[in-house]
This record gives sequence, structure tokens and C-alpha cells, in this order.
Amino acid sequence: MSTLKDKQLTDITVEDLLISSEKVAHVQLNNPLEHALLVLVKSGYSAVPVLDPSYKLVGTIGKTVILNQILGLERFEFEKLSSMRVEEVMYTDIPCLSKNDTFLDALKAVIDSPFVCVSDAEGYFDGILTRRAILKQVSRDIYTKRQLTEK
Repeated sequence: MSTLKDKQLTDITVEDLLISSEKVAHVQLNNPLEHALLVLVKSGYSAVPVLDPSYKLVGTIGKTVILNQILGLERFEFEKLSSMRVEEVMYTDIPCLSKNDTFLDALKAVIDSPFVCVSDAEGYFDGILTRRAILKQVSRDIYTKRQLTEK
């Protein structure tokens, strides 16, 4: 069995670089915005996946969209945080990958996003693929090829 470092970029799949769903901060559709903002601030992320009650991926939500919702003319209207729900403001038109997608598919997907969600054929959330994981793999590949050519 070959390890990831032995694989060519063209042989790597999304599954090889995936951060599994168990390790990913997320919120659910019916959570109040207050909860979502707490998750975002505590985790340090700018956005997280949104899941339905059966753990199917339905979108993402970020700090910016939440803050825009509570921005009034002269102040932040923090009282809105407890009355508004994630499903009211989340993004639903998001890029998504499957575990079997290629490295090139993944590279294209993360160009415009710091992470891309991964789900199975039924829509269940498998995890995320980060731009960081892609860049680390490209860097590793370049370094390895450089070492081979210097020998």
C-alpha cells in the first residue's frame, strides 16, 4: 500500500486529503444566529458547513453574513441574533465535492474558497477539503521532484 507522499498528484483523490466530518465544526439549520456566531468565534473559522437534522449538507454560514444581518443604521442590533435562524441567512449555492473526485477537481474547487464541503451521493456530509491541504500537497510534490532532479 502506497502512502500519500508516494502518490502522483494525478492519483490523489479528495478522500486522501479530506478532514472528516467528526473533526469539522458545523451548525444546524434551526440553530439561532447567536449559536452560529459563537461556533464561528470559538473555532476561529470564518465560515462553517450547515447540516440538516439528518446530517445532510445544506449550505455554509459565515461571520460576514451574520454581521450584515444585525448591522443597523447606527449600531449592531445584537437582539436579532437570538430570533433569527441559520436557515434564514445561510448560503445554499456552494461548491461541493465527493470523495472520489480527482486532485484537479479539488484544486479548481478551492481556488475561490478556503474550503469546500464533501458529501456522498445521498448528500450526507463527509467532511471538508481545505485550500491548505491542496497547497501542502502541491508543495510536497514540487519539493520531491526538485530533490529527484538534484540527484
